[in-house]
Amino acid sequence: MGAQPQRAFVPEAAVIDLDAETLREAIREEYRVVAEDPNHGFHFHTGRRLTEIVGYEPEWLEGVPEIAIESFAGTGCPFRMGVLAPGERAVDLGCGAGIDSMVAARMVGPGGAVIGVDMTPAMIEKARHAASEGGFDQVEIRDGLMEALPVPDGWADVVLSNGVFNLAPDKSRVLGEMDRVLRPGGRLQIGDILVARSVSNEAKQKIDLWTG
Repeated sequence: MGAQPQRAFVPEAAVIDLDAETLREAIREEYRVVAEDPNHGFHFHTGRRLTEIVGYEPEWLEGVPEIAIESFAGTGCPFRMGVLAPGERAVDLGCGAGIDSMVAARMVGPGGAVIGVDMTPAMIEKARHAASEGGFDQVEIRDGLMEALPVPDGWADVVLSNGVFNLAPDKSRVLGEMDRVLRPGGRLQIGDILVARSVSNEAKQKIDLWTG
């Protein structure tokens, strides 16, 4: 759905026997650096150049502060599946510095609402700052996990996810949360990466392959 793979490994859609908190801490550390030092140089693309690679239209980014764009590290463009309608409500899983939350906010307008959810403190702080700087009053950034979204049942018209679903060891639980927060008839718009062959159980236990 969009870009060529930005990371070397994607786990299969199953519950993986892995210490989830250890994995989360490794992910938080990696994306802390992306938030605080976006020009650090990573093994995956970031920033405005990445938005061009994965197919964001330039007009979608108008009004989105550069501090959000510079720390963009998605793997696709969920808006290629369809633009959001005015007045809709969206949840952005793993919102990072908030670029997709703010693109969504531009689409839904002042009558809509967007909740961005992330678990990395540095990204949450940056996304909140960017939303305030850009005047996106309909965007709220919340601290939370994909496996336990801080969003009411049936609240959303659409759930967005960009490059984070592959990082969940319990994908069934995440899908269950997506379903819970969607209204009846709601939709998923996910940009992520896939592998074409099975990954060994041994490889699934290696934290550096999840984050790298």
